[in-house]
Amino acid sequence: MNLNQIQSIYFVGAGGIGMSALIRYFLSKGFAVAGYDRTPSPLTNHIINEGAAIHYTDNVDLIPGTFRSPDKTVVVYTPAVPESHTELNFFRTNGFEVLKRAQILGMITQAKRGLCIAGTHGKTTTSSMTAHLLKQSHIDCNAFLGGILKNYGSNLMLSEQSDLTVIEADEYDRSFHQLSPFMAVITSADPDHLDIYGTPEAYRESFEKFTSLIRPQGVLVMKSGIHLTPRLQSGVQLFTYSASDEKADFHARNIRIGNGEIIFDFVAPSLTIPDIQLGVPIKINIENGVAAIALAWLNGALPDEIRGAMKSFAGAERRFDFHIKNERIVFMDDYAHHPEELKNCILSVKELYPARKVTGIFQPHLYTRTRDFMEEFAQSLSLLDELILLDIYPAREEPIPGITSQVIFDKVTCFEKTLCTKEQLPEIIASGVYDVVLTLGAGDIDRLVEPIREILKKKQ
Repeated sequence: MNLNQIQSIYFVGAGGIGMSALIRYFLSKGFAVAGYDRTPSPLTNHIINEGAAIHYTDNVDLIPGTFRSPDKTVVVYTPAVPESHTELNFFRTNGFEVLKRAQILGMITQAKRGLCIAGTHGKTTTSSMTAHLLKQSHIDCNAFLGGILKNYGSNLMLSEQSDLTVIEADEYDRSFHQLSPFMAVITSADPDHLDIYGTPEAYRESFEKFTSLIRPQGVLVMKSGIHLTPRLQSGVQLFTYSASDEKADFHARNIRIGNGEIIFDFVAPSLTIPDIQLGVPIKINIENGVAAIALAWLNGALPDEIRGAMKSFAGAERRFDFHIKNERIVFMDDYAHHPEELKNCILSVKELYPARKVTGIFQPHLYTRTRDFMEEFAQSLSLLDELILLDIYPAREEPIPGITSQVIFDKVTCFEKTLCTKEQLPEIIASGVYDVVLTLGAGDIDRLVEPIREILKKKQ
């Protein structure tokens, strides 16, 4: 693809968080941008207001004329779009260059120094923290993020002075194999996406392949204790990090939790930065923060810049996202959709509010993930004081016989538990008594956040 010859970019699956960052990038460069998504959302509304032409019906007739020339238009799609998609097949059969999102992201970033954050979970917060740390320092950066960073109201950052580019490296469909990292972080490698990988071993091997893509003389920062064998090119330095393991190259020390605050000292091989205060004071963010600070420090950010930026970090939307926070009711929303993510999220919240009842409203994401990890989901959700479990959000999948939310529900051991539909949920919330409430999941549960917030506000 030669961007000098291209005038327009068409996106199939335009409403995804990763796709919207690319849309914003091409709009900023003056390209004509259009596309399709299945349903309207606040994110599609934003990119329409920013200049993209988006429609919601899979219909070739709705493709604008500007985007019908194979010589002037490139088509970008997300792997979540089914192969039967009419518009996608129109482009494929009419000579258009059709690229996966990861391919075009790889092309954009090959000429830059990519700081690529990978992992089953933790990558959005860690990449967002890294971008904020660098943006608030004299170093600066570009960033393509998997969440909307509240400090900036966007998932895209651009810089005229820095070629450092923070990238959330997505393992789904092996997308992160399209990248050429200058530095990389691996936050976790707990098996996931077994509909793609087949086995946990194949999933972990994919991360090992990712480590082999780090450029010579680059850096890998890997969480201590991950069961991976990195395959590093000549001269690539390997560092470890941890929230608590003092044998790790980067770690936290002197952790203080209280009065709604978390403060710790950051320890690196050659310095200590005392009194780092988390802007989003959730315990799991100590670990995320250590990784982000390590990347920022390795790229020249100064201790005072790091300390100030960590305190001002407001978080990414749907990552420990507080919507009500007072002595009567706490309500937060989180994207957690993997059993390990759920466990970390629930334990972090229970530690933050040790004497309060924690109710979780969880929407499972994908039939295959539910089938493959039903036992693990039940164990994590059993940590709650109360569970409200919704139907599975299918995303790209067709139903699997015998796989419903019931298979998780039956195995959950917490005393208070309810199985319901999205339609039944408002009435259940209205009739219940709540203290700390979490909405959890990667489907469309975010559409329920505002209605739940309004119901809970009336209970204060």
